[in-house]
Amino acid sequence: MSIVYLPLPKVKGVLSLEETLLLRRSIREYKKKSLTLEQLSQLLWATQGISYPRWKFRTAPSAGATYPLEVYVVVGEEGVENVDPGIYHYNPHAHIIKLIKRGDYRQSLYNACWGQIWVREAPVNIVITAIYERTTRRYGERGIRYVHFEVGHACQNLYLQATALGLGVVAIGAFSDSEIRRILDLDEDEYPQYVVPVGVPSRTIEAKPEELIEYIKRYRELMG
Repeated sequence: MSIVYLPLPKVKGVLSLEETLLLRRSIREYKKKSLTLEQLSQLLWATQGISYPRWKFRTAPSAGATYPLEVYVVVGEEGVENVDPGIYHYNPHAHIIKLIKRGDYRQSLYNACWGQIWVREAPVNIVITAIYERTTRRYGERGIRYVHFEVGHACQNLYLQATALGLGVVAIGAFSDSEIRRILDLDEDEYPQYVVPVGVPSRTIEAKPEELIEYIKRYRELMG
């Protein structure tokens, strides 16, 4: 199947925003368990999906609505239920992923990320890229900064949505740009920004609100 029609995104979840902020962590160890298509759909929508169709606004803010980011999904063997292993490109308007290259590319991605084992062990890796010219043609050199802002916005969305779904992610910026571009067959004007492994955490993430409150109180006391 060259095109995968993702389930429609949900706009109500189990956890509150405040709870996801409290629980958000960088997770590097995952169970050998596939993601569901519903989970993948929600992750991609949160990262770069359409939130206001009338103006084609997305879930992450973009300078001048220039939207320089592209999102790819590297699916491993049995990485997503009923989805063949391969590299897919996300289309936020149709909310679909389109197959670019068939096969499990996690080993290649692991090598490109200089041996960070969580890249190879995660069932899925989400790769965020940027086409700077979409933004710099309006804002000049300052647009480069705006693109980097946007990458951070999108990745934080991905973190929070993963947390709300009971999944774990970790943002990776240490990799060979040229190797990532080769693996994904990127055009010359498209640059990798983040590689984000995604999986079911191997351990339960704990957070106790009362500990947070007590910490703030103690710190205030130390300040006098």
